[in-house]
Amino acid sequence: MTDDHAAHAMSAYGSKINKTPNLDRIAAEGMRLDNCFCTNSLCGPSRAVMLTGKYSHKNGYYENEIGERFDGSQPTVAKMLQRAGYQTAMIGKWHLVSDPTGFDYWHILPGQGVYHNPPMIEMGKRVEHKGYVTDVITDISMDWLRRRDKTKPFFLCYHHKAPHRPWQPDKKHATLYDDVDIPLPETFWDDYSGRCQAAQDAQMRMSHLRKGWDLKKPIPEGLTEKEETVWRYQQYIKDYLRCVASVDDNVGRMLKLLDDEGLADNTVVIYTSDQGFYLGDHNWFDKRFMYEPSLRMPFVVRYPGHIKPGSASDDLCVNIDFAPTMLDYAGLPAGKGMDGVSFRPVLEGKTPADWRKATYYHYYEYPGSHMVKRHFGVRTKRYKLIHYYHDIDAWELFDLEKDPNELKSVYGDPAYAKVQADLHAELERLQGKYGDSMEKAKAKLREDIDRRAARAKARAARRAKQKAGKK
Repeated sequence: MTDDHAAHAMSAYGSKINKTPNLDRIAAEGMRLDNCFCTNSLCGPSRAVMLTGKYSHKNGYYENEIGERFDGSQPTVAKMLQRAGYQTAMIGKWHLVSDPTGFDYWHILPGQGVYHNPPMIEMGKRVEHKGYVTDVITDISMDWLRRRDKTKPFFLCYHHKAPHRPWQPDKKHATLYDDVDIPLPETFWDDYSGRCQAAQDAQMRMSHLRKGWDLKKPIPEGLTEKEETVWRYQQYIKDYLRCVASVDDNVGRMLKLLDDEGLADNTVVIYTSDQGFYLGDHNWFDKRFMYEPSLRMPFVVRYPGHIKPGSASDDLCVNIDFAPTMLDYAGLPAGKGMDGVSFRPVLEGKTPADWRKATYYHYYEYPGSHMVKRHFGVRTKRYKLIHYYHDIDAWELFDLEKDPNELKSVYGDPAYAKVQADLHAELERLQGKYGDSMEKAKAKLREDIDRRAARAKARAARRAKQKAGKK
C-alpha cells in the first residue's frame, strides 16, 4: 500500500501523465477494480478502516489532527490471521499513533516519516536507516520474507510513505520529466461555480503549495498569476510522479522476489493506496472531499488460478471490505461486527445478484488542514449525493454519467426530483445500516470542539510556563 497514490497516476487505470509497468503487471496478471472507494478520505482513518473492516464511527479513529490514537485492543484482520497460524508483519507507513498489535513483527515509520535517511521503530526500539525511504521499506520487507518461517503462511503489510507530501524524489528519479511539460488536467481552471461554498473554501489550490517545502525551486520572477499557477503545478506534479516511479521500481523488486522464492503462484498480491488524491484536478492537491479523484482508490490484485488475468470489474467495492476479503482468501469468516463483506466473488467473476448498489462516506476533519468541510454522502454507479454540515448546510447532487468531473450540482433540479428523493432514502438506509446519523455527527463535532479547546489551553499553558522559565 502507498499513501496518496491516485488511481489516475497509474497506467493500468489509463494515466495520461505517467507509466507504472510493475504495478500494471499485477493488474495484467489479475484484476483491476474500477469502482473501489474509501469511506473517509484521510490517511490514518482509512488505514483503521482497512484493518478493522469498520467505519470510522465504529473503530474510533476519525481524523489525524486532534490527538486520536487507534485502539489496538479491537479485532483486526492481522489478529484474526495471527490466531489462524499466519506469520504477520507490518513494515513501513503505519500512521495510527499507537503501536501495532496483531503483528509478530513490526518495523514502522514514526508518524508521517521522512523520505531520506528515515528513522524507524522496530518492535518498540528506534532504529536509524540510511538511504531513501521507499528503498529502505522494500529492503526490510524483502529481508523479512526471506527469513520467515517457511513452514507457515504469511500476511505482510508492505506500506510505503510515498507519494505523500512533501514529494521528495530519490536521486535516481530526480530529473525524470525535466524535459517535458505534464498536461494540465481537464478541470485545472475550475472556478467552483457549479458547487456549494465548500469547494471554494478549501485551501489546497496550487496557490497553497508552500515555498521551500512543496516547491523546491524559487518561483521565477516576472510570471503572471496564471503562469505562476501553471509553474507551481509542474513543480508539484513532477515531484509527485517521481515518487510514484520509485514505488513502481520497488514493487518490481518485490514481485521478482516472490518469483525467485517460488511464492508467486500461491500468494494473493494486492496493491492499493489509502485513498485517492488530486493531481491538479480542480486546481487542487490533497484529498478529503467525496469527489471522485479522492474518493476512488486504486486496487489491483492477482492470485493465479483464482483471479482471471487481465480482468476488470466496475462493481462497487469499499475499503471496509478489504479485511473480510483477505480473511475469506485465508479460509476464515469475516470478524464479528465488521461492516464490510468479502468481494472474493467479484474478484473471481461471480458477483452476487444482491451485491451493493451504493456506498456510504463520512469525512470529519474540519476545521483542520486544507479546510475541507465535514460531509457525508452516498454514491451509486451513476449518482452521488453529498451533505455538508457544521458551519454550512448544503447539498450537492451529481449525475456522473453526464458530468463525470462533478462540475455542476443538480440538487434541486426538478428533472432530478425522483433521483434526489431516492438518494435521500438510500442515505437514510445506509446510515441506519451502519449505525451513523446526523445526531452522531453533531455529537462528534461537539466532542472535537471540546478536545481542540483543551489542546489549545494546554499549549497556552506550556508556552506561559516556558516564558516564565526564561524570565
